[in-house]
Amino acid sequence: MTSEEKLEALGVRVDALTQSVELLVTLHRDLERETAARFAETNAKFAETTAKFTETLGFINRLAHVA
Repeated sequence: MTSEEKLEALGVRVDALTQSVELLVTLHRDLERETAARFAETNAKFAETTAKFTETLGFINRLAHVA
């Protein structure tokens, strides 16, 4: 294999690595967006659940005063 062939083979490998890294970056960004959206959804549901528990505690306290 001549030096030119080796250089060409290295160029092909570099191109393949570049494409792989670009794909990984895209996948990582997509995953970050999806994770952020899921965290936001989970936080909203947690806030809703907290409000329901607070309301339930109020009902329980009122019942305790009645009893």
